[in-house]
Amino acid sequence: MLVPEVSEGYASLVLSGIEGHLLREGYFYFVASHRHLPDLIDEYPRLLIARSVDGIIAVDTPCPCDLPAPIVKVSVEVRGDGVTSIVLDHDRAADLASHLAKLGHRRIALIKGQEFSSDTAARWESIHKAAARLGLEVSPRLTVQLEDDCASPELGYRVTKRLLERKVRFTALFSFNDVSAIGAIEALRSHGLNIPRDVSWLR
Repeated sequence: MLVPEVSEGYASLVLSGIEGHLLREGYFYFVASHRHLPDLIDEYPRLLIARSVDGIIAVDTPCPCDLPAPIVKVSVEVRGDGVTSIVLDHDRAADLASHLAKLGHRRIALIKGQEFSSDTAARWESIHKAAARLGLEVSPRLTVQLEDDCASPELGYRVTKRLLERKVRFTALFSFNDVSAIGAIEALRSHGLNIPRDVSWLR
């Protein structure tokens, strides 16, 4: 299995599910984390193939498709022989923003995923489509982007503090993932805001 990192975030939840199935099926497995370093992303699949693995499961990892083994890509949609893609329903996730709109929220802040995340572009496109359907503006002044590659609430905390420093009023927050949402909640509370009285949130 190839993953960006092993932590308490998204990757660990996916790994736990994969691990349970592999153990039930009697597979021995390796886990390699690459921290989004291009050299490791390129090198690790070939190292695994050189060790005669039966297949590769790549989570949020742009693994090459020309490897002589079956590949399962999680959170990366790729078409090709011997490649299975498992992707999230980003349109469905973005449509959940209609809940905020039904509550009357029009100024919704957004925490965008990191540039290197395989989910970021697809989710951002879905958010724009959902906003258009709901007649909501995606404001650059109400948008912040996660940085760095650690799965820590600190990332969400930092970008939410940056958002609050802009002093642009918003009444709801749509977060990229659970971990960043935890950090965002901490930042909002440290700013004296009550959730959900002052700011509703969705992740």
